[in-house]
Amino acid sequence: MKPQLLQVATAPNRSFSVRQELIPNINNRWHCHKEVELIYFHRGSGTQFVGDSIRRFKAGDVVLVGANLPHYWYYDRDETEPGEPKACRLPYSTVIHFTEDFWGHQFLALPENKSIKTTLDRARRGLSLSGSIGQRVADLMQKLYQAEDPYRIIGLMECMLTASETDDSSYLASLGFQYEASEAEDERLNTIYTYTLVHFGEKIGLSEIASLVGLVPNSFCRYFKSRTGKSYSQFLLEIRVGHACKLLIEGRMNIKQICYESGFNNFTCFYKKFKLVTGRSPLLYQRFHQEKR
Repeated sequence: MKPQLLQVATAPNRSFSVRQELIPNINNRWHCHKEVELIYFHRGSGTQFVGDSIRRFKAGDVVLVGANLPHYWYYDRDETEPGEPKACRLPYSTVIHFTEDFWGHQFLALPENKSIKTTLDRARRGLSLSGSIGQRVADLMQKLYQAEDPYRIIGLMECMLTASETDDSSYLASLGFQYEASEAEDERLNTIYTYTLVHFGEKIGLSEIASLVGLVPNSFCRYFKSRTGKSYSQFLLEIRVGHACKLLIEGRMNIKQICYESGFNNFTCFYKKFKLVTGRSPLLYQRFHQEKR
């Protein structure tokens, strides 16, 4: 598929962009750009799409998205407690955009910079920077946001060197992910994604979703699998399980309530599918994340 191509603005006195993004869902479309993107989520949570990877994101997450890799972040609706100051609940993130060659064509060819070049190559599948590595990169991004002059470039190099410590478990998109298609197919995919994210809690029939993009069910199934590498039923399952994970971590509902709230109409099916996707039962998943707090 061909995602929406975005132009990332750079100030005249800056070779790359560092900003704090205060508007959630500003780019809640499947899009890509020639710039590498490094993003740190300070507040907010939602569903993350990077290549053919679908997973939850939350405050504290750090993600490195390589050049021309399609992605977008779909923030959850505001679910804060009544009376909480609005300024304390708005999602925001720090975002860095830079082209792979902004520091000159020969820079990455230097033997001392092999680890940075390798990290940029690996980022073409997307990297989730978790644990101590993610926290260190987040801290460096905060310093970089305040930096000026050569210290900005030094700060970015430190971010990339720290990101180079990640292992193969950090990859997001699959090795065989492809994204070549027409503008019309881009619009189709955005329609499918948006409708599913809004209505996943309801029953979504194949005829219903196929008709939205002008296809019959059989053609729709072939189309979606060819563009995303997975069936629509698997895509919908991952969205529903991701939402269930969020609710389990929050701990505001019992597991049966979460089952129905996430779009499952049978608890046995929910249990089986949840374990298939996450490797844990809903209860063990909840306990695991409670122990991490």
